Amino acid sequence: MNKKETFSSDRIYHLFVYVVLGLLAVSILVPVAWVFMASIKENSEFYGNPWKLPMGIHWQNFVDAWTKAHMGEYMLNSVLVTAIALCILLVVALPAAYVLSRFKFRLRKLINVLFMGGLFINVNYIVVPIFLMFVDADKALRGWGLNGFFLNNIFIVALVYAATALPFTIYLLSGYFVTLPKAYEEAAYIDGASHTQTMVQIIFPMAQPSIITVVLFNFLSFWNEYIIAMTLLSDPNGPKTLSVGLMNLMKAQNAAAQYGQMYAGLVMVMLPTLILYICVQKKLTKGMTLGGLKG
Repeated sequence: MNKKETFSSDRIYHLFVYVVLGLLAVSILVPVAWVFMASIKENSEFYGNPWKLPMGIHWQNFVDAWTKAHMGEYMLNSVLVTAIALCILLVVALPAAYVLSRFKFRLRKLINVLFMGGLFINVNYIVVPIFLMFVDADKALRGWGLNGFFLNNIFIVALVYAATALPFTIYLLSGYFVTLPKAYEEAAYIDGASHTQTMVQIIFPMAQPSIITVVLFNFLSFWNEYIIAMTLLSDPNGPKTLSVGLMNLMKAQNAAAQYGQMYAGLVMVMLPTLILYICVQKKLTKGMTLGGLKG
């Protein structure tokens, strides 16, 4: 095969890749754009051509979704759950990943195997056992004359989120910590730093790309999670996260047919994640690739 044929084959291959990527981009961007367009339509416009551009910008949909549909309250709950879950996760996972990746001790391999085994457990399959455990725990508290604590509690939902995200987080962080040269730690020990000081002041700043990746992945997971929040926040008058509140809004709008308000709620759910991903996509890619390199 001569150079001209090779060059032609490469151009055909690149063209094929660009066409496939273009089709994938269109398949993702068109539904997202349609939701944004639908969120500013008046309700009467949904009964005509669904692809017709809106006649104007109807911001009242967002006002109604925020106030009448309580999306503002649900968003605050989601922010609290996500923030608490991320804090718990980082406080537990960072030291655990550091110790498992940098020190040799008895039962280290067993603990690693247990954490890695958690990667193969689908969280949706264990929601019912978790719910039943909490039901029994609340019954026990009420039997002692106390109020229920484990169900319809934002903090408990955040705790479950953090616990279920531990295997993946420790796996990703450990893979990055292993690549860091031990010379930095040895130099810190010579200068009199303790293990904790070395971990916090030397290793964690060096592992910033991997930590950012972990935070972003888990933020997206916690923010969009529905099954656990729906199960553990089952009280109709209790707190709800944004995804559960949005589903309740969609059910209510099936009868009321306020489609603009419903799509405005969808935009409120999507917009934070879209903005966050656009702002940090380069750091996200960097953190994922660096974890697989050997130092």
